Amino acid sequence: MWQIGPLAFAAPWLLLALPALPLLWWLLRVSPPAPRAQAFPAILLLRDLPPTEETPHRTPWWLLLLRLAAAALLICGLARPVWQPQTGGGGSGPLLVAIDNGWAAAPDWPARAATAAAALEAAGREGRRVALLPTAAPETGEPLAASALMPAEDARARLAALRPRAWAPDRAAALAALNAFRAANPGAFATLYLADGLEHAAEGDAFSPLATALAVAGPLTVARAEARPARILPPPRAEADRLVVRALQAPLGAPTEATVLARTGDGRAIASATLAFAPGAGSAEAALDLPIEIRNQVVRLDLEPEAGAAGTVLLDERFRRRPVGLSAAVETSADAPLTGDLYYLERALGPYAEIRRGTPETLLGRRLAVMILADREVPEGREREALTRWVEQGGMLIRFAGPRLAERPDPLLPVALRAGERALGGALSWDRPQTLAPFPEASPFAGLVPPAEVTVERQVLAEPSPRLSERSWARLADGTPLVTEIARGQGRIVLFHVTANAEWSNLPLSGLFVDMLRRLVALSAGVQGAEGEAPLAPLEMLDGFGRLGPAPPAAAPIPANRVEETVASPRHPPGWYGTPGHAEETAWRRALNLSAHLPAPRAAAAPPAGSRLETIGGVPAERDLGPWLLAMALLLLAADLVVSLAQRGLIGKQWSRPAGAAALALLLAAAPARAQDQDAAAANATRLAYVVTGDAQVDEISRMGLLGLSDFVNRRTAAGLAEPHPVVPGRDDLSFYPLLYWPVLAEAPQPDAAAAAALNTFMRNGGIILLDTRDEGSGEGMNPGSRAALRLVTRDLAVPPLAPVPEDHVLKRAFYLLQDLPGRFSGGQVWVARDQDRANDSVSPVIIGGHDWAAAWAIDSRGNNPYATIPGGARQRILAYRFGVNLVMYALTGNYKGDQVHVPAILERLGN
Repeated sequence: MWQIGPLAFAAPWLLLALPALPLLWWLLRVSPPAPRAQAFPAILLLRDLPPTEETPHRTPWWLLLLRLAAAALLICGLARPVWQPQTGGGGSGPLLVAIDNGWAAAPDWPARAATAAAALEAAGREGRRVALLPTAAPETGEPLAASALMPAEDARARLAALRPRAWAPDRAAALAALNAFRAANPGAFATLYLADGLEHAAEGDAFSPLATALAVAGPLTVARAEARPARILPPPRAEADRLVVRALQAPLGAPTEATVLARTGDGRAIASATLAFAPGAGSAEAALDLPIEIRNQVVRLDLEPEAGAAGTVLLDERFRRRPVGLSAAVETSADAPLTGDLYYLERALGPYAEIRRGTPETLLGRRLAVMILADREVPEGREREALTRWVEQGGMLIRFAGPRLAERPDPLLPVALRAGERALGGALSWDRPQTLAPFPEASPFAGLVPPAEVTVERQVLAEPSPRLSERSWARLADGTPLVTEIARGQGRIVLFHVTANAEWSNLPLSGLFVDMLRRLVALSAGVQGAEGEAPLAPLEMLDGFGRLGPAPPAAAPIPANRVEETVASPRHPPGWYGTPGHAEETAWRRALNLSAHLPAPRAAAAPPAGSRLETIGGVPAERDLGPWLLAMALLLLAADLVVSLAQRGLIGKQWSRPAGAAALALLLAAAPARAQDQDAAAANATRLAYVVTGDAQVDEISRMGLLGLSDFVNRRTAAGLAEPHPVVPGRDDLSFYPLLYWPVLAEAPQPDAAAAAALNTFMRNGGIILLDTRDEGSGEGMNPGSRAALRLVTRDLAVPPLAPVPEDHVLKRAFYLLQDLPGRFSGGQVWVARDQDRANDSVSPVIIGGHDWAAAWAIDSRGNNPYATIPGGARQRILAYRFGVNLVMYALTGNYKGDQVHVPAILERLGN
């Protein structure tokens, strides 16, 4: 390759033809004489004509210049010029491309892959062999290894199959793989190292040893992403009525923000919290204030705009509605109004927990998070042993005092009790009922304000002990404990020193009682952990982009009591684990999150001295100028042909001759396509169209989406769809298209009169418009302002009254039988015309939703899907494609599937 500044030639030897241009100048100076037209009255006059011939001495200079320019462009175009070519990692020997493909590489993976692909392209032009070395362990469980040296074409295929992993890179293993590669391939080689810029090991990072070894082997180029915060979303902290979320990042000098979205099982975003990072801060915290009924629906948290497994947290039963068992000494009167031992407990916990009634032994027959015993003794024997074992395995036992417990205490108490109880007017009595003291800071009740009207008239007293103070979560005004606790194994025992009814205090009559119980239930470990050593099989795993999918073959089960301590790895990828027979029951699933064991992000050390540092995405993409130069040369040759024909008198009155017609056709073929060319193409083939929004990225997504949908339709049905077209209503003819896809931007203007008239005519003549607000149908978290923009753009359109898509609508059965109509997102509502209009075959002219369907359908130039489908992964993308097929069939055939008019006649004909 020969390079001049930003211009390089892959075949520079062809430039040796440029010195021959003067010879070409001399050859082109002479042109044949133009034919001469002579009128004569008779043939006898021919003998008087002078027999002279006129031959031009030279060709006009501008025509010579035109021909020389065409020749020069041909030579330069065939020399394969490249503008701003990539260096291919420097050096002249083999090229090793090392790439960090751990969790931190997911947010900018397309830019990383493009940088590596450009380096392979440059190495291919130079004829260099290439090897790849990823630094994250493969999901197959095999040890890390560099590939063998291979042609750049083969390496490009391997690079296209490489994906970021849902665990950290193992640079120590990558260093061992590099040493093995160097032993098998002695000699110097150049290296392009696409680093993620972070340290990943808690005890220190292997970035420096790996980078140093790469620099010793030959020229080293280290490419890092542009300055961006690498963030981690650890599991939230569950409090009584909210989830406290915290994100970690490598400190930056400027303030930044991030958003945490709370999603349900069907992908709906039902809440969000904004995290504000101060300059130099490594963490930020916010609260998701959710009613317990809503919080129980949340199954995952996503950190936006960061994508990847480290920004995704799966929430299992620990953060959800808990099963609570209630048991009293006398079950027959336990729920008596106002006096029953369980009357107030049921009403306090009923809206927030799953209430179960029975004896302790019966309740422990099912999975349980909390058990509450209201003045019930636990006698020796199987019941006490079962309760003790359950608490030690993670259960929470809450007990309320009463006459029975005061007389016969048992070992399942947090503190030792004095015999009898302390009562107003009796021994050890108060002069007046006692109020509650403020709750200690270390208490789970901290922040609650005890009402002045809550008083206690009787209680059981704890024996004094050195640890009594630290075991007290609530006290009376005189300092005596009201609520005490103790940890027992993995569980906890809590004792209220008063009854669960209003006999000893009016605490059960207050709202404080409800808040205290809710916080205690929220502190429980849930039903998880009761499985003991039972293995939990991998059900659905997260990939590096944070998408759920099938478990890889190397994924292994995890003992139930070791999920909390398990670190995500190829053997145990992050995701859902549980019992296969109960895969759909959330109570039987355990979440393993990558971020639970990740340290706070830290910037990696500087590259070794002598290495070159580049920015991923900061280097302009190279451009192949050859096709453009050849096209310009053909245009100049076509112009030369027209000029030559004109000089010979073949253009003008004789333009209809075949040679002139051929020249005109060649010139028109070389001219740019105009609007009528698009109309002609649309008229000659069935194709979809999308409305141009003016946003280049959104328009490109629309194009790729309809292209992917057209390909899917062509492969799965008998329809033949051509490449989609962009249209501007009011300027382009819409009558050629059966379906328009219109992504609504927040800043979309109101269509002018011409555009509105064109769209109304399109809908009136049977066309369908799919309006996509891309906000997932869950508010405006994904595309703020889209709802207001939708009202603006449809203000002058003849949109009929709308209703949610009914279960029996043709859209759900035109080709595939569907229950949901997802796109990149799911869970939102899709709207169609409410009333039937026989003038339009009862076909809805407008379909409105917010699932970002184009992004789900989109395919890039390599046939890959560049945008993740959340949260359903590959299964959700298939359903999105199937909805697209139904949509196309609906646009092409109308209510064919729902038309029952001809069914009797068809059945009669079949019977005959």
